[in-house]
Amino acid sequence: MLPVPLSYSSILYLSSIYCPSSGDGSSNLNYELFCSCSHVSSMESQCRLIQTSFQKQQEPTKKERPSTEQAQSTQSEDFSILPPMPGQESSLRWEGKKYEDLHIVHVKATYNNTHIQVTDHNGLSMVRTSCGTEGFKNTKKGTPIAAQTAAISAAAKAIDRGITIVRVMVKGLGPGRMSAIKGLSMGGLQVVSITDNTPIPHNGCRPRKARRM
Repeated sequence: MLPVPLSYSSILYLSSIYCPSSGDGSSNLNYELFCSCSHVSSMESQCRLIQTSFQKQQEPTKKERPSTEQAQSTQSEDFSILPPMPGQESSLRWEGKKYEDLHIVHVKATYNNTHIQVTDHNGLSMVRTSCGTEGFKNTKKGTPIAAQTAAISAAAKAIDRGITIVRVMVKGLGPGRMSAIKGLSMGGLQVVSITDNTPIPHNGCRPRKARRM
């Protein structure tokens, strides 16, 4: 292949591709770098030489990236928005308390009533309410409004005892299970996690016959 001379416009075009200007006057340096390669026999070899020189300039930045990525990965491993599993250590703290030391709100939602009980991490009962104790009678006890009212009352009593952050454990398939959790938040409690402890039979006892309507 015959040597191909490079014009000034060709040098500037190639320098803009392989060595883009960084805004600090490095375009002149790129032009001098290209001019120094004019003794190469062909355009292809000149381009290859300039590309390798540009790659060598970028090597220090590539070496710095793994350190930053490693630091970000370690931070992501330490922090998690999800609550820890039982028996799993976590660095998260709520008012200086671990997840296992937080107070627990037990919500038992049946089809006819909704019971709410606040205990400490050892199971000691501190607050207890239900739809019936809030003045609802008969079929009105099984409504979502009654469950929400009972939850707001339980949250107010818990705040009077100095409880602000709780974790909720729900049991049952009654109509007031979601309304009770919403009422706890409306009452001023900060809910950290919600756990569903509804028992599921694995072909256990025979269910009662369907009700005739």
